[in-house]
Amino acid sequence: MTQNLFSNFIGLTDSYKVSHADQLEAGTTDIYSFFESRGGKFSEVVFFGLQYYLKQYLEGMVIKKADIDDAAEDFALHFGNTDIFNWAGWEYIVERHGGRLPIQINAVPEGTVVSTGNVLMTVYNTDPKVPWITNYVETLLSQIWYPSTVA
Repeated sequence: MTQNLFSNFIGLTDSYKVSHADQLEAGTTDIYSFFESRGGKFSEVVFFGLQYYLKQYLEGMVIKKADIDDAAEDFALHFGNTDIFNWAGWEYIVERHGGRLPIQINAVPEGTVVSTGNVLMTVYNTDPKVPWITNYVETLLSQIWYPSTVA
């Protein structure tokens, strides 16, 4: 193990999402997710922070075979077995996409004031062989709630 889960993109997720690939209904090819503010004390939210997370974690990020090996080892220790980690899915991303995530993210412009209950950002997979990747990145992308709340 040369890295830890926090320095390896594959580890930047909720651990239960590691098992999502095996939980999808057979034949699933597309997953489309959206982020919204459901409301609370305020009726509007300022969408802010996505660009930081994209630049910090995704821009120029390339998954390598060593990242897969390290993450597989770390998750095996975490789960107590090697059966849950989606080794084949990550290897496919490295081989087919050169280690770049096959996702598309669309969002309202940063700084936009949006009424609660409206979509702020969407994420979907662009390769039908890896629909699980859409929600795998949710943990990282949901971190925009902090800067949006502060804004």
